Amino acid sequence: MSGGKRRKSLAGTLPTPGGNILQCVVFLRTEPDRVSRTAAQPLQQSAYMNNSSSGAPGRGFPQDEFETRTQAMQRRMRERGVDGILFTTEPAVRYFTGFHTQFWASPTRPWFIVLPAEGKPVAVIPEIGASGMRDTWIDDVRSWPSPRPHDDGVSLLREALSELPRRFGRIGMKLGAQSRIRMPVQDFERLRSGLPGIEFVDVAADFHAQRMVKSRLEIEKIRFICDLVSTAFERLPGYAGVGQRESDIVRRLKQDVLGLGADAVPYVMAGSGPGGYDNIIMGPTDHVIESGDLLIIDTGSVYDGYFCDFDRNWAFGTADDLTRHAHEIVWDATEAGFAAARPGATTSDVWKAMNAVLEAGGSLGNNIGRLGHGLGMELTEQPSNTADDNTMLKPGMVLTLEPGMAFAPERQMVHEENIVITETGADWLTRRAPRQLVVLD
Repeated sequence: MSGGKRRKSLAGTLPTPGGNILQCVVFLRTEPDRVSRTAAQPLQQSAYMNNSSSGAPGRGFPQDEFETRTQAMQRRMRERGVDGILFTTEPAVRYFTGFHTQFWASPTRPWFIVLPAEGKPVAVIPEIGASGMRDTWIDDVRSWPSPRPHDDGVSLLREALSELPRRFGRIGMKLGAQSRIRMPVQDFERLRSGLPGIEFVDVAADFHAQRMVKSRLEIEKIRFICDLVSTAFERLPGYAGVGQRESDIVRRLKQDVLGLGADAVPYVMAGSGPGGYDNIIMGPTDHVIESGDLLIIDTGSVYDGYFCDFDRNWAFGTADDLTRHAHEIVWDATEAGFAAARPGATTSDVWKAMNAVLEAGGSLGNNIGRLGHGLGMELTEQPSNTADDNTMLKPGMVLTLEPGMAFAPERQMVHEENIVITETGADWLTRRAPRQLVVLD
């Protein structure tokens, strides 16, 4: 770290694979308004922690990672003709600063980052997070005693934006697809009215385009959590069986994922039924698994702020030929998508390759809306594998391949894997499921 800033080891407080992350989660969620400086620090990114001895990637990122991200966005700003960008959401704040805290689970306080045309970002944040932000690479941290409804950072933010050199008279914000302001609308209107002559313009596409391409260190984290959850899925046949509830199987899986070294398992869905399931976003329920049931579990588990997102299917007792065939078709579709995923191809090329296999295999339709998506700091990111997305693939992009099909009334089959685009094609991040449907007793 430069500039004579305090530097200290965080190794004693960082959650380690299989370590004390659960105690940390319980404390933060039980008393969110009393999170102290020591509670906010464990996930900070300012000191890059090398965990090679445990087999896990280092936590956080070195400062040059944030410098590279910032400078790349500033080049985009100049091309778009904006004087600065205002970011208000957790992924954006963490992406540019390394400020990584679970306190975003509290919706009470707004958080702001101002990215100028040159130099480091400026943080305008509640006092409760000021010391944690100062432990990142950010030098200019401005804070106020939030919550303060009559002026929850608006005047401080207006002052920071007013200080930007005014060349174009435009401030960028994420206002387009997959965006949210995350501050009261009336506060945003007050901010705009207090900056006469300034136009707020959408830069969501620029932000998403930059984040689609991951760095080597980002890919290492995603690869690690994909491999870890692959192991947990492969262990599931050792304890799941007829007579158990969906919820009990999922609970055991989550325990296994955490025990293997994940930091959190924020997303797990499950669905089951005779020969198939009819949705892929609900559950787990307390349905008791019976012979002939098909079970899907889809998880977004996290290591150091980066997600995996993939699923596995199992039959119990027996599986009819139609169900077995459907599993082979969606598996073949992922193979086709993988073969189509290469630099210079598009997400629509990947979609077409998978969709052709599904249609030839007897698909009755797909209500998901896409056959995969981007993946990284968020469970779902841009781009989308659709017929008309047409995003060009570049090395470093991380995608899910998620072909799904209705193969009988109220019976679906979905299969999902995670891949990364390389210089010559693609690489699997997840360990492939077997093509033949696994049948458990």
